Amino acid sequence: MSANFPQTEQHSPWTGRDDGPGPEHRRWHHLATRAGSGEGPWVGVVGFASDEGVRRNKGRPGAAEAPPLLRQALAGLAVHREFTLLDHGDTGYEGTDLEVGHDAVGDAIAASLDADDLTIVLGGGHETAWGCYLGRSRSQRLGGGEAMGRTVVVNLDAHFDLREAPEPSSGTPFLQMARAEQAAGRALDYTVIGLADPSNTAILFDTARALGVRWLTDVESTAERALALVDELLARADHVHLEIDLDVLPADLAPGVSAPAALGVPLPVCSAVVRRLAASGKLRLVDVAEYNPQLDLDSRTAKVAARLVTDIVHALPGE
Repeated sequence: MSANFPQTEQHSPWTGRDDGPGPEHRRWHHLATRAGSGEGPWVGVVGFASDEGVRRNKGRPGAAEAPPLLRQALAGLAVHREFTLLDHGDTGYEGTDLEVGHDAVGDAIAASLDADDLTIVLGGGHETAWGCYLGRSRSQRLGGGEAMGRTVVVNLDAHFDLREAPEPSSGTPFLQMARAEQAAGRALDYTVIGLADPSNTAILFDTARALGVRWLTDVESTAERALALVDELLARADHVHLEIDLDVLPADLAPGVSAPAALGVPLPVCSAVVRRLAASGKLRLVDVAEYNPQLDLDSRTAKVAARLVTDIVHALPGE
């Protein structure tokens, strides 16, 4: 397949340990060197070097540095199934012009969605989520509304990110999505798993109820309850757009985020959710957001993010 990926820059090299020839020694960096071979599902990677949305949301900047470091965390992980890895590079923007950045990354994501079986976006602050929505709305595969099937949005996150604000930020993307869907005559199908009650004001709960959002709090997010909710969503979904805001995880596992969790959702629960979504064959788009390398300890957050990504890819249908 071929596609146009506008306004992207060359990605950092994929490098890592090499234990010998043959598939039994393969790691992610080996697959990156043979991108386009056509074996197994095609997995496209798009980076968004952005943290202006975090700054606007009064968070701690640094997430713009994340995409190459997330690649590095993936590079050395072992490969246990066939897939083709296509890295479409990073999209950024000059200064504080987040809107220009959203437009550019939306085009890059749309191109990947139309060329690849699964698109993985490496943020960036959670403003990346709006770029993901722009990408799928522009995609020939997903952008035709109900005619292209029903897309459900699942957000592993401590926050609703439904904030009303004078300009887009990392706190506004799902309200932006809801309003865009309303303008198109549709309702946003949006579910949050891992919500922290103390981190969301009453007005955000009111907004969520008005929009028909479903959620599980961090306390409620056991594997049994989370997977039961996922199965309900999958029963009505044709496509799944998954957001992974790394602040959903406990702070000892994910210290490198703008707002570390006081409680968080255990990693085995998050892994079970993403694997169930991937195994359904309906997962089209994954956004990994809010990794801040400046705040990380011993690359813990990058490692846990990479683990979730590789869990997704290994759970995809097919040999």
